[in-house]
Amino acid sequence: MNVGKVLVAVCLCAMFALPAVAGVSVSMPTSGSTSGSPVHFVASASSSCAKGVSAMGIYTAPGKLAYTVNGAKMDTYLNMGNGTYNVVVQEWDNCNSSTTAPLTLTVGGSTGGGSGKVFSNLQKGGGWTGYALLPPGFGICSGCTPTGSNVKWSWTQNVSSPSMDGISTKSSYNGGTTQWADILWNNHLIGDFSSQGLPDFSKTLAPSLRNFTYDVYFWVGNVNDSQALEFDINQFVNGKSYIWGHECRIGRAGAMWDTWSNPGQHWVVSGIPCNPISNAWNHLTINVQRTSDNHLLFHTITLNGQTATLNRYDTPTATNWYGITVNYQIDSNVNKTPYSVYIDKFTFTAQ
Repeated sequence: MNVGKVLVAVCLCAMFALPAVAGVSVSMPTSGSTSGSPVHFVASASSSCAKGVSAMGIYTAPGKLAYTVNGAKMDTYLNMGNGTYNVVVQEWDNCNSSTTAPLTLTVGGSTGGGSGKVFSNLQKGGGWTGYALLPPGFGICSGCTPTGSNVKWSWTQNVSSPSMDGISTKSSYNGGTTQWADILWNNHLIGDFSSQGLPDFSKTLAPSLRNFTYDVYFWVGNVNDSQALEFDINQFVNGKSYIWGHECRIGRAGAMWDTWSNPGQHWVVSGIPCNPISNAWNHLTINVQRTSDNHLLFHTITLNGQTATLNRYDTPTATNWYGITVNYQIDSNVNKTPYSVYIDKFTFTAQ
């Protein structure tokens, strides 16, 4: 072997190495696969541009950009209706070039070994119980009634206007003598006190579910009449309580999202703006997970088409409850101004 020639060849290869080939690699979902909704997209990109990849996006149909993220990595969930899609995942680099990765995807049913559940139009169904939460501790007021003097509230289903489909629900804070009163509505979906016929006596269904999506449309006349709007996902399994609390803080400084600290029992500032629109339908989608090592993951919040990725992890606490529930809450402002929020097309997906 001529060592000199080998060394020269190595040097020449190093001097004239080709630039990295641009491309998009999609690890989830695979082309030709079937998925439940929300669909989990995981992808990365590379570029021959020395300045790197600027952003990535998902087209669920020609010209329909459903999601974008800065940088060369993507990990998100998209709510997609049943059907077959020709999806394109695209990257844009900082040299004004772009590459794509097409894939065919069928959306229908649910994932999770057949154990997934989709609950549609929850706002018009049964199982909702309303409670007043009063300061200073904001525990449930056992003596409060919807028509009491200290705080009043109401829940009216099958409202035709404003409505997207003639079956919206009007949730109202109707005033009272107590300042800063909160009105909470809760629905037990799986497990103890299930409103859906899913008591899960064998305690096998609820523990099998780890990915949750809370999807709802809401309408409020004057957003500033509210102190905050809250949307929660709760799972109680294996002696652990997982509370994915999400609060759209409106009345206090800096309208933004807060998420709930389970061990700390307080709100955690996210820095993500929350600016719902008055006199209009707002579309909210929240995605969370119970991780494989049994922590809480606050994953994404999408409000009116703008997705923010939190990726905040939290730790569960102990409980004797069992099952899966959802909460919805409206809070009174400093002036105790009565107001109503209409909710519609409320879908909860557990996978």
